[in-house]
Amino acid sequence: MKKFCAILFSFVLIVVLALPVAAEGESGTLADTAPTLTAPAAYVVNLDTNIVVYEKNSETPLSAASLTKMMTTLLLLENYQDQLDTISLTAPSYIYDLIWEQSTNASTADIRRGETHSLRNLLYAMLLPSGNEAAYIVADYMGGGSIDSFVAMMNDEAAAIGCTGTTFVDPCGLNPNNITTARDAYLILRALTAYDIFATVVGTPTYDMGTNDRYVTPGTYILQNTDKLVTNSSYHRDYTKGGKTGSLGEWQNFAGWHSQDGESYISVLLNVPMESDPEGGRPALLETGTIMDWVFNTYTIAPALDTTQPITEVRVAYSTQADTVMLYPADNMMTLLPREGGSALTEQIFNVPDELGAPIKQGDIVGTVTLTIQGETIGTADLIAGSDISRNQLLYTISRISTFFSSTYFKVVVMLTMLAVGAYLIFAVGRILRIWGREA
Repeated sequence: MKKFCAILFSFVLIVVLALPVAAEGESGTLADTAPTLTAPAAYVVNLDTNIVVYEKNSETPLSAASLTKMMTTLLLLENYQDQLDTISLTAPSYIYDLIWEQSTNASTADIRRGETHSLRNLLYAMLLPSGNEAAYIVADYMGGGSIDSFVAMMNDEAAAIGCTGTTFVDPCGLNPNNITTARDAYLILRALTAYDIFATVVGTPTYDMGTNDRYVTPGTYILQNTDKLVTNSSYHRDYTKGGKTGSLGEWQNFAGWHSQDGESYISVLLNVPMESDPEGGRPALLETGTIMDWVFNTYTIAPALDTTQPITEVRVAYSTQADTVMLYPADNMMTLLPREGGSALTEQIFNVPDELGAPIKQGDIVGTVTLTIQGETIGTADLIAGSDISRNQLLYTISRISTFFSSTYFKVVVMLTMLAVGAYLIFAVGRILRIWGREA
């Protein structure tokens, strides 16, 4: 049986696969081909195996910016995913004062004070144009009129899903004191990918908000997705299925997920400086495309073992039918491997007996094989016998008799018997001598 411990070994596998970016001066064959990123923190995980394929300062707390809205979205969907069209909220006036206090240039979905929108509209408004007022409207509703109460919910949820370097202070990310790590942002996005509606929303280039008193003509209130990886732009990647942007000042964040040929990843890049993309102003998207192009070109999900081919053999005792039995892996151990070299880069460590006693049935589990890359474990599979081997009863009986006579038990019995005989002889001789003494 395949026994992947991917999450436990993910950080080990970073070293194993030699992928971290050169910020820490790591080296290795694959690292030599990795692109150089200006992002101060990054994290890329293969979702099929939970193996980390790229890591750079993933535990360093940095400003979350609008990635904060991913947590607001997660709480919304956890509680109201089935009521997106049946619940509508009216924008309270005070939230605009809170936004204005933090920024005079905050991104919005053009929702005005007193206007009413469905939760579905607010969901799109939060995620596509990164509308800060939409996030505050949701927070006001879920917090019972208290933004602080909602923020407490956000931090509780972050802790619940395993975030260790994340703190939220508002529901939208305008405050630079909203902090997260690349790894924590991955955990939040991974939780969101469980919701089909989230995938639909973030993969949508544009969304029609409908009509209201200001947008009376259908098709004029259109939201644009800030994630240009999914739009018709120079940043576009077919494999990107969606994500969330965020920026404050002179840098940009992006957390997204990607799928191609049945292989899926989540990527997070934090605080990528704007100077990395002076013309387009989308540095996190530019570098995400760069690193994900490299990942898809470098790695693939492939079998590390071939269940149709014997992997080793073991001597057989008590049989005239065969001297050895071939052992086959019980599982092909699908895992993430380099496209170049693949399973040939793995090393095999066998845990099998020196000899097996017949009879043996085809399919019997007789040991295990552990695969490593550069000495680090990536998985273990059972080894099974490849054929039936019958027992020769005469050989078995002779072996048992031989084993008995050479056993410690037999030696102890012989020794005790000899001691008993010796003691008896001593006693008998002594008794005879005493008799002779009396007669004399």
